Amino acid sequence: MKHRSRKPTSKPQARSIHCHSQLRIIGGQWRSRKLPIADLPGLRPTTDRIRETVFNWLAPYINGTTCLDCFSGTGALTFEALSRGAAWADLLEIAPQANQLLTTNLATLQCKNAQTHAADCLQWLAKPPTHTYDLVFLDPPFNQGLIPKTIQALLTQPWLKSGALIYIESEPCDLDQLINTAHEDVQHWSLLKSKTTGNVQYCLYQLP
Repeated sequence: MKHRSRKPTSKPQARSIHCHSQLRIIGGQWRSRKLPIADLPGLRPTTDRIRETVFNWLAPYINGTTCLDCFSGTGALTFEALSRGAAWADLLEIAPQANQLLTTNLATLQCKNAQTHAADCLQWLAKPPTHTYDLVFLDPPFNQGLIPKTIQALLTQPWLKSGALIYIESEPCDLDQLINTAHEDVQHWSLLKSKTTGNVQYCLYQLP
């Protein structure tokens, strides 16, 4: 008896990701490693120049920290933090292709102390925290009013440890005035560092 051959069942495949650019890790255990960046509209990694400055600011604090990257994008800030000794990182990224590439890049680095979440930042922060953070990276898409909303969400639930650091990257604006509208507790934050490079403003705050 002849058996009718069956066509193999096709399995759904992950959508291919177009990558024409690379991200270079500046310091730490993965120094000079290069990772692909997804070609997606509005995806802009924090530049080497800015990252070098920021991690000079963070050098006294970074080892052993737990990090939250609210709008991960390329993951540039988190990869740099993990390379330099951060203990754990959660990466939030709503764009499926960007999130997929973050997961792939963590696997490439054989990194076991980080987790990606395909999630909207504000929805994710609205749930009860399972743990708290020493360092938050807040680098949302520019000109969308996301900074005060995210700060309000971070402070409404107990996501932050005492003395936590908040790194904010934004378009040039009166950032103090902007974040003070988010929550009354912001008036007690200390501005540790602040700088503007081109059309990017970046600041480091610390909670009491």
